[in-house]
Amino acid sequence: MSIRTPLAIARNHGAAKDGVHHWWMQRLTALALVPLVLWFVISIISMAGASYERFTGWVSNPLVAALLIALLVATFYHAAIGLQVIYEDYISNHLRRRVIDVVTKFILTLLGLVSIIAVIGLAVGV
Repeated sequence: MSIRTPLAIARNHGAAKDGVHHWWMQRLTALALVPLVLWFVISIISMAGASYERFTGWVSNPLVAALLIALLVATFYHAAIGLQVIYEDYISNHLRRRVIDVVTKFILTLLGLVSIIAVIGLAVGV
């Protein structure tokens, strides 16, 4: 028999034991997306009417390519963890929720990889 209170026993044991990490990653990706999206919007506006050669020259700059890839990674990861939270909140059937979550993560991963490959292809001139 323990003399510890139920609160003392439960402390530091969240429901899934990693909810804080998930919450922090959502906030960090959102925070990273603010300057990345602002930079991207300003850059695209400045490219309005530019030729294909000028655009590919811009993407071939290593810093620009790295920032575009960072934007893509943050966007797709943020979307994946955000949709997971929505599924957890609104889909009560555990199996259906899990299947939808896995399919969503597969699609987002595939789209992210294709997008990153496209940026790399433009950057190296393929």
